[in-house]
Amino acid sequence: MRVYEEKRSLLVRIEGLPIIGVYCLLILVFIFTSPRVFTGYRIYMSFLQTVPPQLVIALGLTLVITAGEIDLSFPAVVAFSGFLFSYVYRTFGTPWFAFAAALAGGALIGYANGILIARLGVPSIMATLAAQFFWNGLTTLLSQGLSWNIVTIRGQLIHSLFVGRIGGVVPAQAVWTLGIAVLVWFILNRHQFGESIMFIGDNVQVAQVVGINVVKTKISLFTFHGVLSALGGVLLTLEMANFWSTQGSGFLLPVMAAVFIGGTSIAGGYGTIVGTFFGMYIIGSLEAGVVASGIGGYWVRLVSGLVMAFSIILNISFKNKSIGEKWNKMLRSQAEKKRNKA
Repeated sequence: MRVYEEKRSLLVRIEGLPIIGVYCLLILVFIFTSPRVFTGYRIYMSFLQTVPPQLVIALGLTLVITAGEIDLSFPAVVAFSGFLFSYVYRTFGTPWFAFAAALAGGALIGYANGILIARLGVPSIMATLAAQFFWNGLTTLLSQGLSWNIVTIRGQLIHSLFVGRIGGVVPAQAVWTLGIAVLVWFILNRHQFGESIMFIGDNVQVAQVVGINVVKTKISLFTFHGVLSALGGVLLTLEMANFWSTQGSGFLLPVMAAVFIGGTSIAGGYGTIVGTFFGMYIIGSLEAGVVASGIGGYWVRLVSGLVMAFSIILNISFKNKSIGEKWNKMLRSQAEKKRNKA
């Protein structure tokens, strides 16, 4: 019995295991329903190309929600950073200066959000919602609602470095995003900053008692998320070699869905980077998989809702004690059958 208890405990400790299982099951279903598409490599390369901009943002949002806060302004950051990158590149012709300006713009928005929330006490949902409208409106005003073509960026090193194709096949942005995911995982799980975030999300008063500077931590957190959101905007702009004033407007629900189905607690105090990583790839592959399966595009939202609900229920159930007890009973039953056979 002790051995099986240890096995269950080991499985529960594997971060993101339920959502990894859902992703693998989803891909198997797509392979069965659409073998021509999902047994080739091109569809997976397509996912590695389109998912990273949203995934980078979702990683930062995981930290914000773990701290018991929310950030609804990141779609505007995507648009504003794309505008800054395109404007500076078209004006000065220096892509690296444009890159720095875009990240600085994201940091500025994040820092402003942090000041409003941590110092002035404005609820994060209201502060970031206001920021979303303000910065989105400013982007549209400055760009006059126009789309800017920067196709010449494709001849620059920055394009090959961030969104080129490694070996002519693998999108470089997927590798960058994987590296960022590893970095954010270490920040959350192995760094004092991540520990502070979880303390704040669990109980702000306790965090203050143990000596955590809550105001400074929250400002740093929102600034960091602003930078990651800006990076997502730059990746999108580089990939498309184009800026449009509404870019990122469709990111809000998919990014938030990825964080929550990945297993991050909506109440704060717990976050999972691995869950968010696979959750974003689930969201990113659903539409293509459903359409390729031949059941029609009208089913995409319905199937997406079912998959999300199943993922959340599985995440909750996996941590539930009663499910653990059933798991132990099943393992004991299997052990007894083996003994009887022996």
